[in-house]
Amino acid sequence: MKKIKIGVFGMGRGMNHAESFLWINDCEVVAFCEQREVMIKEGLEKFGKNVPVYSDFDEFLNSGLDAVVIANYFNEHTPYIIKCFEKNIHVFCECVSNATMAEGVELVRAHEKSKSIFFLAENYPQMLHNLEMKKVIESGILGKIVYAECEYNHPGPGLTKEGKTKINHFEKHWRNFLPRTYYLTHSLGPLLRNTGALPQKVCCFCAKNEIIGDPATASHVGDIAAVMITQNNDGSVFRFFGHSSFGMEENSSRFCGTKGQIENMKRKNEIRMLINPWHAPEGQDYWKFYEPEFDDPQKDLIEKSGHGGSDFITARMFIQCIKENKQPEYPFDIYGSTTMSSVGILAHRSMLEGGMPKDIPDFRKEEDRIKYENDRLTPFYGRDGSKPTLPCSSDVNYKPSEESLRKYREI
Repeated sequence: MKKIKIGVFGMGRGMNHAESFLWINDCEVVAFCEQREVMIKEGLEKFGKNVPVYSDFDEFLNSGLDAVVIANYFNEHTPYIIKCFEKNIHVFCECVSNATMAEGVELVRAHEKSKSIFFLAENYPQMLHNLEMKKVIESGILGKIVYAECEYNHPGPGLTKEGKTKINHFEKHWRNFLPRTYYLTHSLGPLLRNTGALPQKVCCFCAKNEIIGDPATASHVGDIAAVMITQNNDGSVFRFFGHSSFGMEENSSRFCGTKGQIENMKRKNEIRMLINPWHAPEGQDYWKFYEPEFDDPQKDLIEKSGHGGSDFITARMFIQCIKENKQPEYPFDIYGSTTMSSVGILAHRSMLEGGMPKDIPDFRKEEDRIKYENDRLTPFYGRDGSKPTLPCSSDVNYKPSEESLRKYREI
């Protein structure tokens, strides 16, 4: 079988994916697409191979590619994904698929006309603790899952000069207008993957940040966390965060069933499993702490891969889908991806309306698509300079101080 030719669009996060694909025998990275010289220089040094770099996406797409890693700006994925679909090129999409509801409709309609495989490159479900909890849930020992929660908490000391120059380098950059609900697949993804539940309603409240002094920032986001709750099609309820920045950095999941519960202990991959004594099988501990290990023939590659090995596993899943010519399982498919994106978008609107519940569309149904086909409300500036049509923060009047902006511009 000939090798699958992969192109990478966006040489920031895209380079981590490129490294993972290097370790898979059935594929090769043959092209990059990037415009910023600082990213090209750093990316090629990291990759260590002589691969052509295109500045024009259409030229890049016509360079003989079988698949494309979509790793450009967070809010600008959709038009490039659709271009891939039109040429039946497979797509490995970083984080979210669509930044507006109308884009979700356009993606699903374009994909249904295409022969492309679409795979959401959401890696947190492939982390060891989440894989272990999936295995336990599927064994049935916990009973029916009725409640689950997940936190993605990623605070930091503030970007250095180098960081601002590379990843947040102009005032209208998407990171400066990113609502706390939108970046949610690291928390919602494991919940959907491990249970198969489909969110049907969402509500949200935000915690406001305490801004001390005048830090060098252009961020218009005055919130530190968004707490989202969904009611799902199987009767279960989920509680989860988008990208939150309080307390200590960690990622944790907890699944509660009718017979017991399981969670990771927020340090390494240690698992705690509790089963009601009257439900525990004979000889089974009903209070158990343990640390699982990868049981995988490619364990060595997994353990040197990024994000606790999940980057490599996710890339391998994508290549397997291409080889078998099948769409990925939910929630990595086009419907799961647009569902997650919709949850983040509509949760933000719930928060702006005081926590009012919002119905989540099922984009498998044309009647749901029609409701949102012209809904282009967005908190982001457009590539054409168009202004946001939604506030990005719970305090709709929040903005950085003039001193903060002055320091940011100086950097």
